[in-house]
Amino acid sequence: MPPSAAAPTTETPPAAPRRKQPGLGRAALLLTDSAAWTIGFGSGAWTRYEFDLTTGQLVRALAVGALAAALHAAIASLGRRYLGRHPLGSLPDLRALSVTVACTAILVFLADIAQPDRPVPASTPLVGSAVALLLMVCVRVAYRHRRDRWLRPDTRSATPVLLFGLGSAGQGLLHALVTDPQGRYLPVGLLDDDLDKHNLRIDGVRVLGGRREIREAVAQTGATTVIFSVANADADLIREIRAATLQAGADFKVLPPVSELVDHRISVADVRDVEIDDLLGRRQVAAALVTADSALTGQRVLVTGAGGSIGAELCRQILRADPAELMMLDRDESALHSLQLSATGRALLDGPELILADLRDGEGIARIIRERRPDVIFHAAALKHLTLLQRHPGEAIKTNIWGTLSVLNAARDVARFVNISTDKAANPISVLGYSKRITERLTAYAAANGTGTFLSVRFGNVLSSRGSVVTAFRSQIDAGLPITVTHPDVTRYLMSVHEAVQLVLHAAAIGRDGEALVLDMGAPVRIDDLARQLAAQAPGQPRIVYTGLRPGEKLHEDLLGDGEPDVRPLHPLISHVSVPPLNPTEVTGLDPFDEPEKVIEQLAWLCGQPDQGAPAVALVPNTRNARPSSSRST
Repeated sequence: MPPSAAAPTTETPPAAPRRKQPGLGRAALLLTDSAAWTIGFGSGAWTRYEFDLTTGQLVRALAVGALAAALHAAIASLGRRYLGRHPLGSLPDLRALSVTVACTAILVFLADIAQPDRPVPASTPLVGSAVALLLMVCVRVAYRHRRDRWLRPDTRSATPVLLFGLGSAGQGLLHALVTDPQGRYLPVGLLDDDLDKHNLRIDGVRVLGGRREIREAVAQTGATTVIFSVANADADLIREIRAATLQAGADFKVLPPVSELVDHRISVADVRDVEIDDLLGRRQVAAALVTADSALTGQRVLVTGAGGSIGAELCRQILRADPAELMMLDRDESALHSLQLSATGRALLDGPELILADLRDGEGIARIIRERRPDVIFHAAALKHLTLLQRHPGEAIKTNIWGTLSVLNAARDVARFVNISTDKAANPISVLGYSKRITERLTAYAAANGTGTFLSVRFGNVLSSRGSVVTAFRSQIDAGLPITVTHPDVTRYLMSVHEAVQLVLHAAAIGRDGEALVLDMGAPVRIDDLARQLAAQAPGQPRIVYTGLRPGEKLHEDLLGDGEPDVRPLHPLISHVSVPPLNPTEVTGLDPFDEPEKVIEQLAWLCGQPDQGAPAVALVPNTRNARPSSSRST
């Protein structure tokens, strides 16, 4: 084929040659140890005779050294020293080596002084063994140093990084980085504000200073990334180090809080980009909770709304407890597909664990629960967007209220039922808050009339959940649009998905009949601060536009309603709120197709109804006039 007709080719750059791992075989190690003994005894005799050694004296010293080497080999073989009992050059290996040399020296010394005509002076075994030990240690240290250098990431492919923070988490990360030859990060310097650590070398990497030396250290080492490795640091420090890092022209990454690291050793995989809760200083309250998911071991568990942010994380954490069966119910097939992929690594949608169903189908829900017989139900399915529900309150009736009632009616025989509520149910003024308060009261009614434990869990906004304010802000930033904030002073309680699920699991273990459990979420966060933190991370500094509070929105949310005392009998971070029951007959007659203003009035009126603990009656919501409509899970 002529050259002009040849198929085009692309040249692949040659791969970096693979480094050969250093090694020191048993034969080589035995040979170097034997040489150390002969050299040691020769040196001992040489110094004993003040560097004036005859040929005969040298021959006898070397011969005794050779015998000592043979004795050393025999003792070492008895202790399996040459069979890899300890890593070569490690502290246990050096300790075992010292014991072997001492035993050898003592036996040779005793044998020497027992001879009428000593072959070598009595000091020779003592001095010779010390010299031999020093040589053997030097060989092992040199090997260990060479091996440690081989374990470091390749400078040609790894990203040079600085580590800020040398506590236990930082040193654990440093050790993980310098012992991974295939790692993507190569530590080239360390930073810590502790003056006693400055100019130290840890794992062969020098401490270059503290926070004030970040720019200088980046320029000096050529580092392109700074990894913040202070576990559970306050947000002010994270923001300061991040700002200094970006000003120095480097990328910024962090280690997650200790609560996310307690069940495994720190590794390179733990390093991640900074998240908004890192910058806002969200307390990881869940770290103080004793995870009670072991109570779910061997249980049959059903999660409604499994495809939502809370439901999906709930499923992932329940799977770690090894339940007898986990049933994941949602009406969104795409959400179930994503959930199965994230939870099990497969997404064939062919397993019985996935249940495609709608809460509005009361008969279908009853049949599923009757056939699958769950022991525990986590009810996370709901419509949650406040503004939409304010315009379409009938949808809240059909999904949030009647849907919950359908599950409650079918779940009379379950051991535990956990209804997931919201802080908007405390002193509600919105359709979302009204509907969630009513579900709390319906759950309390089921608790008063059922055999199992029925309770609710109430918490605030979940960071980065589907449809959350963080997700909305990031979408606006990515689209190049202004960030819209309702009011400069509006505040919200925020928590991570991990915290929310920890609370739900804890509630399932300690919650009592009819209660609503409320997590102490610390101080509320100004949404304006949240928007500004996200804007600071974005290129071009997007502007912030204030749109005003929407109908049903509060300036500040409440965790506890009026008349709800803050009682914490079982855990200092969890309040137990008594919820007055509401008889289901009060909600079955609601008309979702009435005028929105009238529906809202009815919902508000139901929230204020007094305690209604009448005997239970199996009720079916009035869906005679209900029209099909889609619902989304939380």
